[in-house]
Amino acid sequence: MEETLIHPPRTLMEVFKMLPEGTLAEIINNQLYMSPSPIGRHQRILRELAFSINEFVKLLELGEIFFAPFDVFLDEEENAVQPDLIFVSSANALIIDDDGVIHGIPDLLIEILSPGNPEHDTITKKELYERFGVKEYWIIDPATKSTVGYRLEGEVYKKVTSTSGKIDSVILAHSFSF
Repeated sequence: MEETLIHPPRTLMEVFKMLPEGTLAEIINNQLYMSPSPIGRHQRILRELAFSINEFVKLLELGEIFFAPFDVFLDEEENAVQPDLIFVSSANALIIDDDGVIHGIPDLLIEILSPGNPEHDTITKKELYERFGVKEYWIIDPATKSTVGYRLEGEVYKKVTSTSGKIDSVILAHSFSF
């Protein structure tokens, strides 16, 4: 989403909104993070999951999925992320604006670890998603295909399951293999 420069940017969020479309960047707690393009294993897992989850979601008319790079504004001041895979339920569809940008809290997020910085997804983003109330969060290690899932219970994430090559989504009540 590009904005016309009326004045120099005053906040990091204004800088973020001025980045060219497709830039792999996020703002977490008012700190800018940039990433290189994902590697092949990452892309293959994302492709397999996106196709299978999308087919399931469309068949049952459960909502809509999106995949990175796609901006999710958890708030409008200091938190905008680009999760690898995003599910927004039909009941929560109002968080998707007319331009297809998400302003609010998706129901399910999936992150595929990057080799250079796994802590970004396993610690920083996990804490962020928990704090903002994302109902279900999955982390995938593309090197081993191991998965770890979290489901929000009250205000705290509880570990759902840990498997290899599969996500057992509580929200979607379905398993997806990759």
